[in-house]
Amino acid sequence: MTARTPRLIEVLTRLVGFSLSNRLIVLALAASLLFFGILAAAGAPIDVFPEFAPPQVVIQTEAPGLSASEVESLVTIPLEQAVNGTPGLLTLRSSSAPGLSVLMAIFSDGTDIYRARQVVSERLLGARARLPEGVEAPELAPVVSASSTVVTLGLTAAPGFDPLELRALADWTLRPRILAVPGVSRVTIFGGGVKQYQVLVSPRALRDYDVGIDQVVSAASRASALAASGFLRAGEQILPIRSQGLVTTLDDLGRSLLAEREGVPITLGQVARVQFGAEFKVGDATVDGEPGVVLEVDKLPGANSIAVTRALDTALDDLSAGLPAGVALHRDLFRQASFIERAVGNLQRALLLGGLLVAAVLLLFLLDLRTAAISLTAIPLSLLAAVLALRASGATLNTMTLGGLAIAIGEVVDDAIIDVENILRRLRLNRRLAVPRPAARVILEASLEVRSAIVYATFIVALVFLPVFFLSGIQGRLFAPLGYAYVGATLSSLLVALTVTPALASLFLSGASAERAEGRLVRLLKRLYGRLLERLLRHPLGVAAGGALLFAGALLLLPLFGVELLPEFEEGNVIVHMAGLPGTALETSVRAGIEVEKDLHRIPGVVSAAQKAGRAELGEDTWGPEHSELVLALDPRLSRFAPLLAEVRGRLAAFPGFAFSVKQFLKERMEEVISGTRAQVVLRLQGPDLAVLRREAARDAQAMASVRGSDQVQVERQTDVPQVEVRFERDAAARYGLSMQDLMRATTASLWGVRAGQVYEGQRVFDIWVRGEDAAREDLEAIGQTLVDRPAGGRVPLSALARIEIGQAPNIIERQGGSRQILVTANAVGRDVGGLVLEARRRVEVRRLPAGYFRTWEGEYEAQGDARRELLLMGLGAGVGVFLLLCLDFGSARLAWLVLLNLPLALVGGVGAAAAGGGRLSIGSLVGFITLFGISTRNSIMLVSHYRHLRVAEGMPPGPDLVLQGSLDRLAPILMTALVTGLGLLPLALGGGRAGQEIEHPMAVVILGGLASSTVLNLLVLPPIYARFWKERGGDDPGAPR
Repeated sequence: MTARTPRLIEVLTRLVGFSLSNRLIVLALAASLLFFGILAAAGAPIDVFPEFAPPQVVIQTEAPGLSASEVESLVTIPLEQAVNGTPGLLTLRSSSAPGLSVLMAIFSDGTDIYRARQVVSERLLGARARLPEGVEAPELAPVVSASSTVVTLGLTAAPGFDPLELRALADWTLRPRILAVPGVSRVTIFGGGVKQYQVLVSPRALRDYDVGIDQVVSAASRASALAASGFLRAGEQILPIRSQGLVTTLDDLGRSLLAEREGVPITLGQVARVQFGAEFKVGDATVDGEPGVVLEVDKLPGANSIAVTRALDTALDDLSAGLPAGVALHRDLFRQASFIERAVGNLQRALLLGGLLVAAVLLLFLLDLRTAAISLTAIPLSLLAAVLALRASGATLNTMTLGGLAIAIGEVVDDAIIDVENILRRLRLNRRLAVPRPAARVILEASLEVRSAIVYATFIVALVFLPVFFLSGIQGRLFAPLGYAYVGATLSSLLVALTVTPALASLFLSGASAERAEGRLVRLLKRLYGRLLERLLRHPLGVAAGGALLFAGALLLLPLFGVELLPEFEEGNVIVHMAGLPGTALETSVRAGIEVEKDLHRIPGVVSAAQKAGRAELGEDTWGPEHSELVLALDPRLSRFAPLLAEVRGRLAAFPGFAFSVKQFLKERMEEVISGTRAQVVLRLQGPDLAVLRREAARDAQAMASVRGSDQVQVERQTDVPQVEVRFERDAAARYGLSMQDLMRATTASLWGVRAGQVYEGQRVFDIWVRGEDAAREDLEAIGQTLVDRPAGGRVPLSALARIEIGQAPNIIERQGGSRQILVTANAVGRDVGGLVLEARRRVEVRRLPAGYFRTWEGEYEAQGDARRELLLMGLGAGVGVFLLLCLDFGSARLAWLVLLNLPLALVGGVGAAAAGGGRLSIGSLVGFITLFGISTRNSIMLVSHYRHLRVAEGMPPGPDLVLQGSLDRLAPILMTALVTGLGLLPLALGGGRAGQEIEHPMAVVILGGLASSTVLNLLVLPPIYARFWKERGGDDPGAPR
C-alpha cells in the first residue's frame, strides 16, 4: 500500500508529525474550535425544517364584478401569457374565482427569489394595460418561508362591542406593531368587519330630488379636501396656510353638498343614509365558538422562528396592556415554536444520551479514563466544526441538521477509536522490547499504520452520501441539510483523528496507560471469537453459502414492503378543512363551523379552536364562502397525537353536508409543496372543457373510492353555481343614448358600490363607499327598478335596458401549465401510500379519457418514486466511485470486490429491521441504507487492510494464521466502532418517532439493524473467504487470488 500511495502517505506523515511536534498549537486550535463552535451553536437560527419549498411568486389581482369565467379570460390568461417565459420558471398555476385571480409561479431551485420577483414585476407592467377597466393592478404577495405561519392570534370581545371597532383594532393597532417585528413578512386578517363610511342611496330619494347616482358619487368624492394655500409673512416668521375641509364624522359627510335647486342646497344626507358599515365580506372568523378576528402571522425565509416568536411575545405583551376593556387576545391558537422547541429538545436529548452511551462503551472496553477521554474529544470537536461550516453557509439549526449530527455522533469517534487503540497496542508491544523505541516515534508509526485505510474509509462514507445532495423536489431540500451536517461532521472527525488525537496520545498515553493490559472483557471476547473463527476458517464455502442465503432472503422481503414519502409528524397543530356545497352562504358556513368547534372542544386534549371561513382580502387562497379552515391546538403534553386525531375524524363524520379533511400543519404544507394541494394522493385531469373534466373526474373518484385503504376521496369542488346575470340590450341602450360603459358604471355603483374617497381618523384610514341601499338588491324586480342616468337628461329603469335573470357560472377555474384542470384527491388509511396508488392506477387507467384530455398522478407516491429512481441512479455512480477508491487503496480490484461483499451483509440487517419496524420504506429509510453502506464498508476496509499490513509490513506468511491474527487484532476496534455507532443511534431508534425524530427514526432503525448484521457477518464471513480465495501465489501482490 505504501508503494502505491506514496504521496498520500507523505502528506499524512507530515500532518501527523506536525501535530506531534506542535502539540500545544494543535490543542490551542482545538480549544478555539470549541469556543467558536459553541458561540455559533448558541446564536444559530432555529427552525423546524430547512426551507423545503421552491422559490415562488404569487400574483393577486382583484377584479370586482367579474365571474370566474370572465376573470379567467380577461385577467388570468393575459397574466399567464406575460409571466410564461420568465427565466427559471418551472410551473405556473392559477385560480380564477369571482372577482379574484391568483397566479403562483414556481421557479427552479437556486433561483434568487427577489430577482424573480423583479422580472415578474417588469412583465406585469406590460400586461397591466391589457386588463379591463375596473380591474385592480396585479400585486405580488409578500415572500414567506416554506413553513409560513409562526403564530395565529385571535381577538374576541364582550357582547355589545362593535365588530367594526374590533376589526379596526386588528388592522390599525395589532397589524402594524406585528409587522414591525424583525422576521415577520405578512399578517393576514380574517373576520370582524372592515369599517366603511357608507352612503346608501335611496332610489326613491333620487327620483324625488331629480339627481343621479353618478352625481352622488361625485359629491361624495368632493366632500373632503385638504390643500396647501401658500404662506403668510408675519414679521420675522413665515407661516404656512393650510386649507382644511376633511370629513371627520358621519355628520360632516351627510351635510356635504350634492346639488342646488333654486338656491336651496341638497345634501348627501337627504338622498342617502350615511352610516358606518362593513365592506362586503368574503370571509369571517370565530374563536372557540365565538365571533372574532383571527390574525395569521407569517415569517420571512431564513428567519429564526424561535427568535421571531419571542419578539412577537414581547410585542403582544405591550399590546395586551393597551387593549380596550372587554377585548381578549388569544395568543396560542397556533404556535409553531412549541413544536420546534419540543422537537429540538428531543433531538438534543438524543444527542446527549447517545454521547453518554458512547462514553460508557469506550470505558467498558478500554478500562482507562485517559484513553476513553482522548477518543471522546472527537465528538464535540467534530460536531461543532460541522456547526461552524453550516453557519458559514447560512444554514439554520433545524430537525434535519440536528438529525444529521445525531446520526453522526457515534461515527465521528470511530477514527479516533481506531487510532487510539492501535497506538495503545503498539505502545504495549514497544514496552516489551529489550530496548524500547521513543514513544513519539511509536505513536507516529502507529498512527500512520491505520491512517491510509481510515482516510479512504472516511472518504467512502462521504462519497456514498453524495446521491442525497442531488435529490430533487422537497425530498432533496429536506435531506440535503441532513447530509451536509452528517458529512461535515464525518470529515471533521477525520481531521481531528489526524491532528488532535495523536497530540493527546503523545501527552497522556506514553506512561501508565501503555503499561495497562487489555481489559478482561476484551480478552474474553478475543478468546471466544478466536475459537469460533478457527472453526469457520475450515469451512469457507459453507460460510459463504450461509451469507448468500441470508442476502437472498433479504432481497425476497424487499418487494413486500410498502412505500411512503414522509411519516406523520407528532405535531399538535392541526388543520381541519371543511367544505360545503358550492354556493353555500358565508353565514351558513360560519354557523356550521361554530357547531363543529363546540363539538371538538368536548374532546379532552383539544385546547383551542379557531375558524377561518371563506378567504381574506387579497389572500393567497381563492376559496369561496362554502370553505372553512379550522385551526386546532392540541395539548402539547401528549406524547402521541394519532388517537386524538382519530377521535377528531370520528366526530366530524357526524356533520352531514360538509366534506372534512384533517391534517397536521407541517405535513399539509409539505403535501401542498409537492402537488399544489393538501392530500397524499393527487390525480390531475387536464383538458379544455370544464363539463368533460367534471364528468371524468367523478368517474375516476368513484374508481379510487373502491380501493381498499382510500380515505377522503374528493373531487375538487369546481361546479356551476347560480348567479344573477344582467344582460344589456344594445338596441335599447342605443335608443336612450347609453353605451355599455355607461350601463356598467351605473349598475356597479348602484348594486355593488364604488369608492368615492377616504376618511382619516388619526392614523387610521377608511373608505367612503357609495352604493344603493340594501332594498335595491332584494330580488330581481328590485334590481330592475335601478335608475340609470341618460346623457340627455332623465332616467330610465334598468329593466328597460337589460334582461335580468338567474344563470349558472363556474365557482372557480383552476389551471396549470396553460390548461384547465380538476383534481381528485385521496389519503391512505391503514395501508401504505404506494400500495394504494398502484391499485388505484390499475382501476382508473383501464378507462381512457376523450381526445385532448390527460391524467397525471402526483403526490407523495410520485415524489417517493422520483427519489427512489434518483437514489438508485446516482447510487450506482457513487458505487463506481467507491470501487475506484478501494482499488486505489488496495491496488487490487479483487480486494475491492471483497470489501464490497460487506454491502449485502449490511442489507440483511437493514431489511430485517425495516420489516420489524412496520414494513414500510420511506425516504428516510432509503437514506438510511445509503448511510449504512458507507458505515459498514469502514470495518471491512480496516480488516482487509490489516491483513495486508501483517503480510507486507510484518512478513507473516499468508494463510489461516495470518487471518486469525489480523482478525483478533481488529476485533476490539471493530466492536467498539460498531457499538459506539449503534449506541449513538439507539436514542433515535428507540424514540419511536417522537417530535423532531419522525424522519430520522426510520433511518436510525435501518442503520442499527444493518450495522448489527454487517459487523457480525463481517467478522465471521469475510475472514474465511479471504483465507480461501486470497492466498498469494508467491508474488508480491497480496491481493492476487489463489
